[in-house]
Amino acid sequence: MTLTALLVTLIIGAIAGWLAGLIVKGHGQGLLMNIVVGIVGAVIAGWLFPMLGIGMSVSAPIVGTIIFATIGAVILLVILRLIKQA
Repeated sequence: MTLTALLVTLIIGAIAGWLAGLIVKGHGQGLLMNIVVGIVGAVIAGWLFPMLGIGMSVSAPIVGTIIFATIGAVILLVILRLIKQA
């Protein structure tokens, strides 16, 4: 992985984690946790969405990646909230 790819991954992870934290109220994290949540969310989305037959638009790959990663991060935060409440 090149330095540029690593930086893009970290930035997308941070944005996705931050957006997921805004969507799932009560989950404000710092920058590092936003990155981790966003990257894990991207992994979840990358695994789940193809199984559901959902593909990403090729016309806007960065925006699509941020949206997919954000949805995956929201799923992660909701699951963590449910586990925490149990």
